[in-house]
Parts: sequence; structure tokens; C-alpha cells
Amino acid sequence: MDSKDINKTSVKKNMIMNAILTMSQFIFPLITFPYVSRVLFKEGTGRVDFVASVVTYFSFFAQLGIPMYGIRACGKVREDKEELSRVVHELLIINLITCLITYAVYIPVIAIVPRFQKDIPLFIIMGSTILLSAIGVEWLYRGLEKYQYITIRSLIFKAIAVVAMLLMVKTRDDYVIYGAITIFAASASNVLNFINLRKYVILKPLKGYNFRRHIKMILTFFAMSIATVIYTNLDKVMLGFMKEDADVGLYGAAVKLKNILLAVVTSASTVLLPRASLYVEKGMTDEFHRILRKTMHFIVLLAVPVTVYFILYAKEGILFLSGDDYRDAAPAMMIIMPTVFLIGITNVTGIQMLVPLGREKQVLYSEIVGAVIDLMLNAIFIPKFGAAGAAFGTFIAEIGVLIYQLYVIRDIPAKLFHEIKWIHSVVSVLIGSALCIVFKFLHFSDKVELDSFIKLAISAVLFFGAYYIYLLAVKEPLVGEITEQVLVKLHLKKNKVDI
Repeated sequence: MDSKDINKTSVKKNMIMNAILTMSQFIFPLITFPYVSRVLFKEGTGRVDFVASVVTYFSFFAQLGIPMYGIRACGKVREDKEELSRVVHELLIINLITCLITYAVYIPVIAIVPRFQKDIPLFIIMGSTILLSAIGVEWLYRGLEKYQYITIRSLIFKAIAVVAMLLMVKTRDDYVIYGAITIFAASASNVLNFINLRKYVILKPLKGYNFRRHIKMILTFFAMSIATVIYTNLDKVMLGFMKEDADVGLYGAAVKLKNILLAVVTSASTVLLPRASLYVEKGMTDEFHRILRKTMHFIVLLAVPVTVYFILYAKEGILFLSGDDYRDAAPAMMIIMPTVFLIGITNVTGIQMLVPLGREKQVLYSEIVGAVIDLMLNAIFIPKFGAAGAAFGTFIAEIGVLIYQLYVIRDIPAKLFHEIKWIHSVVSVLIGSALCIVFKFLHFSDKVELDSFIKLAISAVLFFGAYYIYLLAVKEPLVGEITEQVLVKLHLKKNKVDI
């Protein structure tokens, strides 16, 4: 099979749909969190964040490594409906069994542990995500590159959740309702996924099931997932045990904005994973390396300015998104923002490069390095510095992950950074930063929240406008290609350049 056949499903269309999906993930908390943070305050949002972090551990055990492994497994056999159906049956059955085992542990734990007993209703509601994630088989739809379906479905349920949030969360005691609505926004669409399975796979039992063929890889991906969860959720869990709900709320505000930005930066890697796996399966090495370089180029161009801008405007971002009650979250946000750049790179080196090549164990080892670093630094810095200490632990952990992955990919001749003009990125960021630093100290209003919004809006235009104009002026290749694509879409230019 040649590249033309493989590319019948448009990569650009998938990236556009995933960009829309990512923007919906940005808009949902942008609309809801400023509202709920002012209604529930940092104690209420902190309780929900703490419970969500605990549930995440159980959920990842129930999922094993199926979410990521399933994308690759389905991507490889998507042209054979019977074999695809067999793979889906096998993975779904394994997943449902692990869900039962997980609930058998989860229910007694939340009933026995004193720290959990005060939030049992919240644990019960948010624990439903364990089953909903299993029946959602999101990995199938991503493996088949059904991003239009995923996007439309997600937009509908998020819109319903926004309305429900505004109508139902009215007092600081409504944190349980807030938790339920967040689960609805994230997981209710999984029921629709399960119903729509019949469109893509044969539902009746098939012959020749072979569950054992998946076990080794599932366990490898499971170990990767656990390591990732440890150093991405350990902060909130340790804060919850070592400090107060308010500290978890402050850290949650900083991380929430970071996660929104990270989702935008890493969206390309998510879309291209099944395509990269298929290229490797078909032996199309040149195409594989090409999309790796293109993705890395895109991520660096986007992650560098996003990271710098939100370090400069951390306080304004926190005040606008969360309100004055979360002012003390700004230092944590400044410390954790560089992880947007670091994770953006490791998404390419790990998820998009090492995973399709079958070198998952090296990704696992890198994440174990991150988890160990995070655990040690959290134990040292959280007691004294609270949310800022947790942010520092995560920052150093991500540096450890990146260093390890860059070391293990040294034998892969992909030339990941070959197309990136670093000097142009640095100069453009410096120009944008200079404009913003001058503007940052101008005063527009005595009202803090209005002032923060105005400063964010105008400074963003100055910073990213200067960044874009400079790169366009020096003819940065990818910026030129994307600009030309936009002009074509707007019917302002006829010649279409293929990205």
C-alpha cells in the first residue's frame, strides 16, 4: 500500500477537527471555571480536584494501558473489519473485567479511609467515570481517525454541561453538583460511543479470540499510564493529605490553565499517532520521519510563545480565570508553565515516535524517572511551599523525562529539530516580550478583574501579533504554509500548499 492510499483520510481535516475539539476543551473551563471558582471558592474546587485525582488512579488501573494501546492496535487492522471487530471485542472484554476488579477495591477504600469519608457522595458520582471510560471505547474512534464524530459529539455534551453548570451550581455547597456535571461533560458521550459501535465493528461473537496476544503490550502501556498518572496527579493527592483543600484549589487553578494550553499544543500528536503507527507497520520510514519533523516544528512554534506569555501574565491569567480568591496561585502557575513546552516535545519523542516503533518500555522508563523525581521533590517542597512546591516538583520531573527520551532516541535518524529556526523563534519571542513588559505596567481600571481582562486581551494581541508578524517577515516556512492555507480557506488565494 502506498502513501496515497493511506492518506485517503485527510490528515489536515483530522487536525482541523481535533483543533476544534481542543478549542472546546479550552472554552468549556474558560466559561465554567471563572463562574464556579467564584461560587465554590478555592475550598470547594479543591475538594472536587482532590477527589478527581484519587479517582484517576483507580480509573487508570481499570483502563490498564488500553486507551493508548487500543489506538495503535485498531490503527493497524482498520482495513480488515472482521479482525478489527475481534480486536475490539477482546480489548472491551478485558477492560470490563478490570473495571469489576477495580470497583471491588474502590468501594471499600472510600468507605474505610477517614480522609475520603467526608466526600463519599462525590466519590460515588465521580467514580462512575471508571465504567463510562470502559464502554466508551474512545481508542477505537481515534484508531479509525473518526475525529469529526468525536468533535461533534463532544461539543454537544459540553454545551449541555455549560448550561447545567450555570443553572445548577448556585452556592458554595453545590460542589457535588459541580463534580457531577464535570463527569457528564467528560464521560456522558461514552454512552453514545457504545451505541454507535455497530457502525464500525461486528457485534456478534466471533471465532478465534486470542486475549493473550494483548496482555504483554497492555501491561506495558498500563505501566506507562500509571507512571504518568503518578507524576501528573500525585501533586494534588499529596497536597490534599499534607496541606488543606485551599492549597489543592490554588494548585488546581494553576494546573487547569496549563492543561488547557497543553491540550492545544499537543493536539497534533494525538491526531497523528494512528497515522504514524500505520506508516511504521507499512515500512514507510520516510513518511514517518516527515510527519515527526512537521509535528515537532509545529509544537515548538506554538509552545515557546505560549509558555513565555503566560509566565509574564500568570497573575492576570489566574485573576481572570479564577478570581481574586486564587491570587496566590500565580507563583505556582509561573513555575509550572514551562512544562507546556517540555511535554509538547516529549509527546513527539515518546507518544508519536517511540510508541509506533514498539519501544514503549523506553517511554515507560522515562515516566518512571519523572514519577520518582516528582515524589521526592513533592515530599521536600510541598510542606513548606504548598502549591508552588508541587509545581516545582512537576517542572523538574518533566525535565527528567525529556532528558531521558532525548537520550534514547539518539539512534533514530529522524532529525526532529532539523526544520526549526531557533533564532527566529527566540527573536520573535523577545520582541513580543518587550512589548508586553512595557504594557504590563500600564493601569486601566481600579477593578482588578476588569483590569486583568483588558491587559490579557491587549497584551495577547501585542505579543502574539509581534511573534507572528516577525516570523512571517523572515519567511518562516511553516508559518508561511499555515498562512497560505488560511488564505485559501478564506478564498483570498487560489494556490493551495499541502501541509
